[in-house]
Amino acid sequence: MQTPSLILEQQPAASGDSLVIRLIGKLSFENAPRFITTLRPEPAAHLILDMSGLSFLDSTGVGALAALFVSRRSKGKTLALAALTVQGAAVLQVTGLLKLLPVYPSVEQAMAPRA
Repeated sequence: MQTPSLILEQQPAASGDSLVIRLIGKLSFENAPRFITTLRPEPAAHLILDMSGLSFLDSTGVGALAALFVSRRSKGKTLALAALTVQGAAVLQVTGLLKLLPVYPSVEQAMAPRA
């Protein structure tokens, strides 16, 4: 049985303390553990996840996003989501995470100076 693919593609960032990762594919039960173990140790002060390439997000994927947010916040780092798909936005709305996680319409807006 093949594991649903999730590609984490590093994008160029305009700021030295920020890192943009584009998620391509599915963030689901099958690959959420790898997602967490890959991104949890990321040293960038501000991590932006470009969600525009995400084709599917399930409850385990939502849990992985929440766990990553909490882990980064406990280390004084930030996490933001950008360019949510319709399905991704709907799932985060139903779970209430749109109230917890910083979400921006675009990567550029997520990278704007933070007050």
